[in-house]
Amino acid sequence: MKWWPLLAIGLGCYALALVVTAPATLADAGLQRATGGRLRLAEVRGTLWSGSGQVELRDAAGRIGVSKHLAWRLRPHELFRARFGYEVVLDRGQRSIPVTVLWSRIELANADINLPAEIFSLGMPKLAPLELSGEVKLRIPALSIGRDATQGSATLEWRTAGSGLSPVWPLGDYELRWERQGQKVRAILSTLKGPLQLRGEGSWAAGSAPAFVGTAEVPPEFRHRLVPFLSLIGLDRGEGRFDLQLQ
Repeated sequence: MKWWPLLAIGLGCYALALVVTAPATLADAGLQRATGGRLRLAEVRGTLWSGSGQVELRDAAGRIGVSKHLAWRLRPHELFRARFGYEVVLDRGQRSIPVTVLWSRIELANADINLPAEIFSLGMPKLAPLELSGEVKLRIPALSIGRDATQGSATLEWRTAGSGLSPVWPLGDYELRWERQGQKVRAILSTLKGPLQLRGEGSWAAGSAPAFVGTAEVPPEFRHRLVPFLSLIGLDRGEGRFDLQLQ
């Protein structure tokens, strides 16, 4: 009997055992390297096969801005296709998100993620003093994140938007769409409804801060209440119109 088939089977079983028993803390190390420390996995329990923890989104200084419970379970049949497929649940009680880890990229699809309004100040620190509030949902139909390129699109909906500095609540409902264009991510802001009309465009590239340019318009019946607030964040052009620039 030839010995090499037995050796191959033995090595395969050993490799599978390593995957099953590998500590989940390896996931945190991978996230930290890929995001420059902005995304971390804390309070980790379990293995790469099945586990849980707290996924943390941090600001540039390393302070925790958003923290959510995360649980994952490997789909074993995906291993036969030379990839790791997971069912991931973000927040208890939410439906699972399919996530696939390949050698060169990570893919996810059909993701609906609820986020606090503080997410805006993490991306653009100038917004932090505004004490933003409201219901924020991130919708990702399909996204592929690779070493050299990112493909896909996403939509962020901000409902019942408000600010601790504004005398009017809610300010409105808004939609921000992201799409990949070359080496940059382009964002388009539009208003769904509300007294404060926002629109604009922004872009972001790896290694640089997000940049956004837009306008805010207020109908006459709200101007006496909202103009002082908008003067804090925009350049008054008269007639209830303000130029916004965040970078």
